[in-house]
Amino acid sequence: MGDWIVSIAGTETGARWALGLALFSALAHAVFGAINKGGVDPFLNRGAINLWYGAMVAPFALFWLPLPSPGLWVWLGISYLVHIVYEYMQASAFEKGDFTLVYPIARGTGPLVALLLAAVIFHERFSMLQWAGGLLLSGAIMGLAVTNIRRNPVKGSLGPAIRAALATGIMLAIYTAVDAYGIRQAANPFTFLAWFFVLGAFGFPFIAYARWRSLAVKPPLRPLVWRGLAGAVVALFSFSAVMLATRIDSVGQTAALRETSIIFATAIGVLIFRERIDAARLALIAVIAAGAVLVEVG
Repeated sequence: MGDWIVSIAGTETGARWALGLALFSALAHAVFGAINKGGVDPFLNRGAINLWYGAMVAPFALFWLPLPSPGLWVWLGISYLVHIVYEYMQASAFEKGDFTLVYPIARGTGPLVALLLAAVIFHERFSMLQWAGGLLLSGAIMGLAVTNIRRNPVKGSLGPAIRAALATGIMLAIYTAVDAYGIRQAANPFTFLAWFFVLGAFGFPFIAYARWRSLAVKPPLRPLVWRGLAGAVVALFSFSAVMLATRIDSVGQTAALRETSIIFATAIGVLIFRERIDAARLALIAVIAAGAVLVEVG
């Protein structure tokens, strides 16, 4: 499978697969965000998720796939550090703000930063139409966040939630570039993916454990275990899909298309978290979709 992924890179077949993988990852990531946001605490949720997916992938990493080369270990180490920061900022954003506030801000920050990093690091070239699509995509997502603030005012300051969401978006773009570079250093892309998940089990879970010990009232573990399992399964599909898409096609284009996850996230916010939506936000969602189309066809 890994050889086939490498063989279709840069081909029309690869472009079609990358499009499908990016859109699938968008849907899966919106579901993942809802799982991480819900429950008793997003820090504990994330720790449980990482433990589960590390345990699930470890047998494949140790006994099935080739071991990483020395150079690949370097990029796995960089990815490990970047993701700890990203996961911490994401959990902080979910703790401080509503799902339909912080998720759009985080996702809206990412596309333009990712396009810029792809142009600088991978020397990718984008047409004016694609840059316009990226601007439209980011602008509409940010507009959705502003509309959510106006329609659903909350008590207290929004500053900490917005800052955490912006930091999450920037780290998202950075990890996309780092991981896209790392997976291209692997002879078998699944080697990178497997060890990424294994190392993840030795990162954020320690932060989650410290958080759990600091709580005056400890939440029950059974719901946390099941939420972690569900989140781990979704994370495996979401992250693997987007990383494989960056391996076989444009990094910037894949990153932008993945941000259509906000469309799915809005639906989840309405259906699961009972958050309201109106005509203005529906119009912005349509603009987000239009921006994604421009990025793809540009």
